[in-house]
Amino acid sequence: MPNPKRRHSKTRTAKRRTHDALKAVGRGECPQCHEAKLPHQVCSNCGYYRGRQVKAIDEA
Repeated sequence: MPNPKRRHSKTRTAKRRTHDALKAVGRGECPQCHEAKLPHQVCSNCGYYRGRQVKAIDEA
């Protein structure tokens, strides 16, 4: 099993890890109520998904 002969520097390790950060989740706008919502998810504000109401929401 091959092993490294020398230690990697902190700079080299950091350069490799620059792409490991999590990206921000893209949010879209609900076409019914115009609130921000996650893509491919039911809107938590109005309960609509793809133009149909799929979840009953209390309007109290």
